[in-house]
Amino acid sequence: MKKRVMMGGLILAAQILGAAGAVAGPWEDGMAAYNRGDYVPAIRLFRPLAEQGNAKAQNVLGVMYRRGQGVARSSVRAFVWFSRAAARGDATAKAELHEVSQTMTGEELAQARGMTEACEASNYRSCEY
Repeated sequence: MKKRVMMGGLILAAQILGAAGAVAGPWEDGMAAYNRGDYVPAIRLFRPLAEQGNAKAQNVLGVMYRRGQGVARSSVRAFVWFSRAAARGDATAKAELHEVSQTMTGEELAQARGMTEACEASNYRSCEY
């Protein structure tokens, strides 16, 4: 009897741990959508992570704005997200920020810096993107 109960408990534990290991989070779901080319669902998954300070999600949003994937192409908005990720130490975002900056006019850079400051000051509450 003890053996039967113990085996049942082990099977139940394996099922619970297996199910928990198989559940993907928003990052994984966002990357799966992105890799499939389903950019709108990817944006919806990455944006809350980015707003919470996830540098990887911020960088991906920057890439998506730069390429126009699921959103209108915008170097200004790409700059905003790359800036946030770079400020959190994301090396890829730093390189992307440098590259996108080289393609922008002085007016676009000023607009992007202003948007970045407004976003930071409001803790992302006044960001429209």
